[in-house]
Amino acid sequence: MAAPALDERKTIVLTGASRGIGHATVKRFSAAGWRVITCSRQPFSDKCPWPMGPEDHIQVDLADPVNVGIAIAEMRRRLESSGGKLHGLVNNAAISPKDKNKQRLDSLSTPMDMWHSVFHVNFYAPVLLARGLFKELKAAGGSIVNVSSIAGTRVHPFAGTAYATSKAALAGLTREMAHDLGPHGVRVNAIAPGEIDTSILSPGTEKIVEQIPMRRLGRPEEVADIIYYLCSDSSSYITGSEIHINGGQHL
Repeated sequence: MAAPALDERKTIVLTGASRGIGHATVKRFSAAGWRVITCSRQPFSDKCPWPMGPEDHIQVDLADPVNVGIAIAEMRRRLESSGGKLHGLVNNAAISPKDKNKQRLDSLSTPMDMWHSVFHVNFYAPVLLARGLFKELKAAGGSIVNVSSIAGTRVHPFAGTAYATSKAALAGLTREMAHDLGPHGVRVNAIAPGEIDTSILSPGTEKIVEQIPMRRLGRPEEVADIIYYLCSDSSSYITGSEIHINGGQHL
């Protein structure tokens, strides 16, 4: 009996795929002919238009290390159809909890269980995924893109302390992983978006926009384009970098 045909498309695993930047990223890679294995807390939505969406979606709770381990095993099983190769891992999923009045939680008011949940999703899950999928990334000479935030480098009026420090830690992890995985042919970079026009924007964002040199919100597809670039051969000598996507907000 002949062996099953390999899927010759390049493949990425993308967390936080159900909305905003993640949704735009799925569309960008899918349009370029990549296979996209999506991951989110929600089941696959029939409103999502890309081919093979239902078949290549994995529902996973990134706050639960056991559930992450089960999801990684499923990802590796699915990657067998592409010869055990993973060309890109995009760690986009994140949580940024607010208080009961929808205000930011600071260092004194954030409950410890919330600290743990935020760091499990925003920081530990990228570590677990990179380690769990290392063999497949190495086989493809793949690329990891960690989605950090402008809040990782400055106090933000809406982003809470746990979120901000988890993103700062993710930026540090990017440098360390670039050093550790570079000899294996795997590149690791980060992007740090500012105010992007998605459904999770907080009321009052328009006041921040007034101070941004470009005087507008970023578009999710602009972020997706940079993620695609960092996973493509065009960025083959870039690793350990963090690209700011904020219209000059950090200046």
